[in-house]
Amino acid sequence: MTGENQTSAWYLAQLKPNSVNIAERNLQRQGFEPFLPQEEATRKRGGRFITSLQPLFPGYIFVALDVAQGLWRKVNSTSGVSRLVSFGGAPAALPEGLVEQLKLRCSPEGKMSPEEAFAPGDIVRIKTGPFSDVLAEIERTSADRRVWVLMDIMGGKTRVTVTNDMISAA
Repeated sequence: MTGENQTSAWYLAQLKPNSVNIAERNLQRQGFEPFLPQEEATRKRGGRFITSLQPLFPGYIFVALDVAQGLWRKVNSTSGVSRLVSFGGAPAALPEGLVEQLKLRCSPEGKMSPEEAFAPGDIVRIKTGPFSDVLAEIERTSADRRVWVLMDIMGGKTRVTVTNDMISAA
């Protein structure tokens, strides 16, 4: 039951609390193809910062299956899975290409690749918004993906805050 079969599609399964590893293991054991994208998250615990992998969509896992064969009932009864996300009594397939695009940004283990990292002093191009195609210099960045850039506007340097996805290397 791989995602390569033309009759199979990707579905979203809601997990029981704290059951992500159990559900993923049991889905694989039954021959399903689960996909759990994860990202690194840093949290403060006991006065120390600890970095660990956390699900990108907490409480959910993607599953490739063929609902025409009635296999969705098997997923619903899998240990660790609460239910497939459904509308009108039938599991709702995800838009075609969504999971494939997520997989392109992940390592084989499901870890999301970090977005392009910028450092202070780098010259970047603004991709969207009123300053589209303007060159700017990175002043500083933050962990929450905000970037402060300096733009040369009317003969002076002006500081503007943008998000990481609004800029590209020049």
